[in-house]
Amino acid sequence: MSQIIIYTIITLVAIGAAAAIILYFVAQKFKVYEDPRIDEVEEVLPAANCGGCGFPGCRNFAETLVKTESWDDLFCPVGGNETMANAAGILGREAIEQAPKVAVVRCNGTPEFRPRVTTYDGAPTCTIA
Repeated sequence: MSQIIIYTIITLVAIGAAAAIILYFVAQKFKVYEDPRIDEVEEVLPAANCGGCGFPGCRNFAETLVKTESWDDLFCPVGGNETMANAAGILGREAIEQAPKVAVVRCNGTPEFRPRVTTYDGAPTCTIA
């Protein structure tokens, strides 16, 4: 009975070792090489993943900063000019200074200044929602 257990253990160890070796070589074969500057730029970004820059998250924004030449349309509204200057310093580029964007309510908040266009059919107050 003990011989069967020993053979079973040896077989399982051999299968596990073979699988580990195969997985190691497959991982080396299909390794994805990535620019290390992307990680450096991502560390400088605020990591808010807010999408204010137009990208789904800070990682995608960092990849775009590293891969594109022109930064005219790229700006991190959360980090501001300081964050963009730090990212430019890592990549050896010049950052373009931009004025901060501020949300402005232009309707004055009452129906007198903005006529109704549709009929609202929802919760009457925010506390109910």
